Amino acid sequence: MDHALEHHKTYIGRPASELPSPALVLSLPVMKKNIGTLHDDVEKMGLGFRPHVKTLKSLELTRMMLANGKYRSIVASTIPEIKGSLPLVAEGILDECLYGLPVYPSILPQLTALRTSLRVLLLVDHESQLSILEKDSSSSQPWDVFIKLDVGSHRAGVAPQSDTLHALVRAAEASPAVNIYGFYCHANHSYAGRTRAEAEETLRIEWDSVISAAKLLPSDRRLVASVGATPTAHVVESLRADAPSNIELELHAGNFPCNDLQQVSTGVISMQDQAARVLADVVSVYPGERNEALLNAGVTSLSRETSPGFPGFGRVVGKEDTWGVVRMSQEHGILGWIGEGEARKIEEVFSVGERAMVWCNHVCITAAAFFVYFVVDGDDIVRETWMPWKGW
Repeated sequence: MDHALEHHKTYIGRPASELPSPALVLSLPVMKKNIGTLHDDVEKMGLGFRPHVKTLKSLELTRMMLANGKYRSIVASTIPEIKGSLPLVAEGILDECLYGLPVYPSILPQLTALRTSLRVLLLVDHESQLSILEKDSSSSQPWDVFIKLDVGSHRAGVAPQSDTLHALVRAAEASPAVNIYGFYCHANHSYAGRTRAEAEETLRIEWDSVISAAKLLPSDRRLVASVGATPTAHVVESLRADAPSNIELELHAGNFPCNDLQQVSTGVISMQDQAARVLADVVSVYPGERNEALLNAGVTSLSRETSPGFPGFGRVVGKEDTWGVVRMSQEHGILGWIGEGEARKIEEVFSVGERAMVWCNHVCITAAAFFVYFVVDGDDIVRETWMPWKGW
């Protein structure tokens, strides 16, 4: 891997247009702007902030999201993400990590071992998970846990204001294996929204849900209420409610430095707020009735993720309203007309050997395909190469 990193470093100082393709290209100025905007909103609102590291899974971006130690907690969904973040503990800018899936038996030994390096928090959304922790002999100290709430995504969590939640809180309070740290919800379904008003309403539901859950515990109990998802994080300044004095409100988000077409679809950011593009080559052109071109970027580099606001599997940068990836196979991406009115002739727009940048639908999935990211400045000159953490 060190040899591979040195190879990719040879592109530092060169234009992104000279990179081998497919390549993931990240705009450092856009990422800095996006991070700065969210940090400003969080500070104005007096909120805590816990970035999720799952999107780019990289040391450099995690350091930026933590503002070099101004914020000192993360969410991670894999063991390599946690281990990869440990240099930030050594730097003195990271104290705590929440493991982002409800806890299960096979993960416990690894999480227990990591407690010697930083504070590890867990998610629970079922009473059986408490039993798992109670039976585990590898850890002698209770675990601090967030109780995960399902506010509409139906991905993980227990329904707010349900009998199941009441029972889980009672069981957690009685368990010697855990301390309730707070309540956590993630509005994954906010990606389906189309307007700022919809994102604001989803954030309001998150807020009401965690505050309602917190009232199941004594009012003098210190708790953290963690809400977020990148679409709702973009509108966090709309939140106009004071938390009860015993509750610290925390925001979490992960995609916000990069954004993607799914985020643009929500109506809370613009096309130019995207920091990630995939560089591809036009390897053939098919004029006439077919009127398409072939890219060397298919499922394995763009992903088969979709975006309700942008049909297809990616849009050509600078031609977003007219040309996009309409079909894919493993290494093949088919460019086709997606504009209104009569289609332009493909041969008048694209030629064999031409290079194209493509906006992706979901950067979290797209980035997972790449072993190196090329980080460019405002002139599209490569200034850094980042190596993401891989595996589970």
